[in-house]
Amino acid sequence: MRDVVYLDQIEQAEALLKPQRIEVLRLLAEPRSCTEVAVELAQTPQRVYYHVKRLVEADLVRQVAERRVRGINEGIYQAAGRSYWLSPALVGRIGLRQTRDQLNLGYLVDLMEDVQADVAALDLTRPDLPSIAVSGDIRVRPEERKAFLDELQQTLQDLFTRYGGADGDAFRLAVACYPKGTPDDRT
Repeated sequence: MRDVVYLDQIEQAEALLKPQRIEVLRLLAEPRSCTEVAVELAQTPQRVYYHVKRLVEADLVRQVAERRVRGINEGIYQAAGRSYWLSPALVGRIGLRQTRDQLNLGYLVDLMEDVQADVAALDLTRPDLPSIAVSGDIRVRPEERKAFLDELQQTLQDLFTRYGGADGDAFRLAVACYPKGTPDDRT
């Protein structure tokens, strides 16, 4: 099972975005038969099989085994991934990309789309995949924003200069800074 399945085909999104199929997919985090899933969902095995078949066709579920039950072969299925990311390309770009103004929220959205596509393209099954993620909260007074941004840019430029040579593993560094608030603050 992969950590992330990146959905970039409309057929995959259509197969996934049905509430019953999402429930089936959650139950298939561990290998199970349609009959076992049906019991959990209080559905008929035939109804569950219909959904599993659609998920298999979309490469979101895989048959991992088969067993004989009362003279009939019963498939054992498992979800293809632990999480599923929908590519922003499924909708397509509406309008032009934002200018490279670092203070523009549209630029942040474009950057996150690029990061999502880059991460999805990595071979996440490699246990030795070199990567790092850092996250933290900071507080910057409005009158200090420019000084903060200048210092951040200088710090990053120093890193780019120090480690920007042609030798070694290539990494992409993306830094995002956005307002943090409670869900009530965003409405």
